[in-house]
Amino acid sequence: MITSTKNPRIVEARKLAERKYRRQQNRFLVEGLQLLSLAVEMMGMPQGRARVKPLELFYSEELFTGENAPRLLVQLSHAGAEAIPVAPHVLDSLSERDVSQGLAATFALSDLEYSLDELHLAKPSNLPSLRLLTSSPPRLLLILDKLQDPGNLGTLIRTADAVGVQGVVLLEPCVDPFDPKTVRGTMGSLFTVPFARTKNGTEALAQLAKTGYRLVGADGRQGELPWPGSVLTGPVALVLGNEARGLSPELRPHLHAYVRLPLRGHAESLNVSVAGGTLMYEWLRVNSET
Repeated sequence: MITSTKNPRIVEARKLAERKYRRQQNRFLVEGLQLLSLAVEMMGMPQGRARVKPLELFYSEELFTGENAPRLLVQLSHAGAEAIPVAPHVLDSLSERDVSQGLAATFALSDLEYSLDELHLAKPSNLPSLRLLTSSPPRLLLILDKLQDPGNLGTLIRTADAVGVQGVVLLEPCVDPFDPKTVRGTMGSLFTVPFARTKNGTEALAQLAKTGYRLVGADGRQGELPWPGSVLTGPVALVLGNEARGLSPELRPHLHAYVRLPLRGHAESLNVSVAGGTLMYEWLRVNSET
């Protein structure tokens, strides 16, 4: 059992709170029973088996409550994680939670990322429930243009999972999806939603247009309201801009349409995660069986 917070393995794991060390070590840290449960669930599915790879599992049985933690300890160990017992105060040093739930695991980082081509071929779980309103299958991609807030990114990924999007494309420079605040915000959806990163936003939009997506930018100052219009019908790549600057100027010539939400009160704008969630659900509504 590791009893010192200065143990080299603990020191290296603690460094994963910073992006540069996550990149250097090609892994990230996950804590929380709900997040780890979703990781285990994805490892049991064909699309997740080759991508969700647990590496280390730090655990303290003294902090276990209920049956979930012992079950996850067994499941993650069987999946290949190296189970490492640690003292409660050592696990607390790895945790950003007020009260640790007794488990913290590291996962391979790069295995979770997709290329744009792979993202286009991914099969969202909600397809069987959707009615084809056009000759093309109803697909939704979420394009996030240089987002900077980890909470916004986490919320958008979680909402995208709930809607059943094809995937999420992050246009760099963007907040790291493996930032601890983002990981917590996704509530485990980081393991279930395919995502890709690219530094060339215009090239990505051009590629998506060729594969049949209508490129729709969210802009509160222009565009049509999503209801009762048809702007979100069929295959859509919904582009959301940076929290402060909005959509990048170089992306605008590639967009096919704009969509906006009505602002009836005194607020001049909406939080990007609120706007994105509303528009994703409106896409789901118009492309679903009534």
